[in-house]
Amino acid sequence: MPKKLFIQTHGCQMNQYDSEKIAQVLARQDYVQTDRIDSADVLLLNTCSVRDKAEQKVYSALGSWKEFKTYREGVIIGVGGCVAQQEGENLLKRIPHLDLVFGTHNIHKLPEMIEQVESGRARPVETAFYRDPAYMDDGELRTQVDGVKAFVTIMQGCNKVCSFCIVPHVRGREVSRPSEKILAEIESLARHGVKEIMLLGQNVNSYGKLTVGELSFAQLLARVDQIDGLRRIRFTTSHPQDLSPELIEAFATLGNLCEHLHLPVQSGADSVLTRMRRGYSKAEYLDRLYRLKERCPEVALSSDIIVGFPGETDAEFEATLELLRQVEYDDIYSFNYSPRPQTVSAKIYPDDVPLDVKKDRLKIVQTLQREISLAKNRQRIGGYEEVLVDGMSKLRADQVMGRSRANRIVNLTGSATMIGEFVQVRITGATANSLLGEPLCANAAISSQQEGDRP
Repeated sequence: MPKKLFIQTHGCQMNQYDSEKIAQVLARQDYVQTDRIDSADVLLLNTCSVRDKAEQKVYSALGSWKEFKTYREGVIIGVGGCVAQQEGENLLKRIPHLDLVFGTHNIHKLPEMIEQVESGRARPVETAFYRDPAYMDDGELRTQVDGVKAFVTIMQGCNKVCSFCIVPHVRGREVSRPSEKILAEIESLARHGVKEIMLLGQNVNSYGKLTVGELSFAQLLARVDQIDGLRRIRFTTSHPQDLSPELIEAFATLGNLCEHLHLPVQSGADSVLTRMRRGYSKAEYLDRLYRLKERCPEVALSSDIIVGFPGETDAEFEATLELLRQVEYDDIYSFNYSPRPQTVSAKIYPDDVPLDVKKDRLKIVQTLQREISLAKNRQRIGGYEEVLVDGMSKLRADQVMGRSRANRIVNLTGSATMIGEFVQVRITGATANSLLGEPLCANAAISSQQEGDRP
């Protein structure tokens, strides 16, 4: 009789992809995934430690799971992901009801680890890093996904030295998957109905740089663009240093590459960027954006902003606000700085910006961005968008929702039969967070006369 597997995922898209891999690996051991935690034989928590708040959610969830040990004999509880990589054996000491811990490179070892727990031999911990990218592939192509979108990891780790970032400590150094493995996976997904691919990596646009003879990231995009059945390509997350001329040209020439780029800037002050060890100045960042917009004027931009970094003055904060006004991002993800274990900033800089000042600055940033996002979305009213419908809208029962090529959320009148379809939509309204529209027809791309010829 198949056993049941429950996975709770915290954090980024890469963690979501990893959870899919976990389910695939354990399916070969006769585990069936369930969304009912109270009926599961194995409970796995895939974790994030990039922000302190995300890490605390992990311990809260694990505390609540203790009760399952009391009334379901043989239940196995495990932790994976970034907190597992960061804490390792300390998790077993801190949480007595925890059975196993597996790091970000060790999904392939889960069957063996579960067998060790079941036999009573050990409470295993696996947190080794691997330089051979084979650990990211298990020899079996993915054929089943939930819907028409899919994540595909193309690399892991990061070689940057940003002072605030824990990623190199929990994901390791950069390792790129072989391009033939990536292309085979995407081809398999496309054959099984996937229409949109999101390519994932901690620094995705540095793909292939350390592998002799491998494709560059732009070359990989060009190969993916040729796969039959695929309609959209996205990727995240990028580092500004690696927004190369070749990649900029890809936005102008590849028909399936969506007109959206998430390019984290973190701060608008050169002095803060220096303390963050980001490796670029504000002027260099803007120069790359301007060159991108010259080749792809319709590109939508999003970014990350950290407020309250150690030593941030009022003038440095104002420089960030000025950058937001200057670039006019379509969207941002903004956070209060929180020191993370093992990072340079936590070791050498005092966390000296008071919490109430951080909260005030974050509120100012978010208010300004809402004004910018609302104004930009209102400019879309009366125009047309191609929307890939994701699911039912959260606003009204007679609406569905999806995203445009520029990654804007669009709510439109429709039914569940439209989910998974491309719909041509006339935009009739806007908020700061989304667009409102009416469908014109399904399965039809917007004509160049309506959307404007690509450069």
